[in-house]
Amino acid sequence: MSIILGYDPTTLREKVDLNGVAARLEELGELRSSSALNEKVELLRLVGRLDEAWDLANQTLRTARFSTTRDEICLARIRRAMVQRDLGKPEQALAELTSCVDEARAHEWAAIEARALLERGRAQFDLGEYKAALLDFRAAVTIRVRINASAVDVDHAMMATAIAESFVEP
Repeated sequence: MSIILGYDPTTLREKVDLNGVAARLEELGELRSSSALNEKVELLRLVGRLDEAWDLANQTLRTARFSTTRDEICLARIRRAMVQRDLGKPEQALAELTSCVDEARAHEWAAIEARALLERGRAQFDLGEYKAALLDFRAAVTIRVRINASAVDVDHAMMATAIAESFVEP
């Protein structure tokens, strides 16, 4: 069973299985691998432990800059921007995500570009920029279909598209 149970149709926020998140955080415990730290950032964000998520996102990004590839650094920046958005700073998140979209596009990291577009769209949605969000969501769908992303990833982007369409006046 997935930790993410669905999405709120008015905010695009994830609905989460709190018990599942708690259990997974316990499983991860004190693991310090890059993948474990990145997963912890996401889990902490999902349950609203945003200060912890922010601190860990910054630590993870610093670590990534010294020990991983450029595409992993870009993913760490995306996760950090997601926390920033949830902290109520969508403008700053939007700037970071735009940079990530540009970098991913320049390096032809299609999956990362789609993720950055989706998250940038969510930041724009939070700012009430529904048309801009819709364009990013549609671009994310197109990329994910083109690269044969998982059905869950395509569905997530399509759901965001449908919600944004309902906010855009005809």
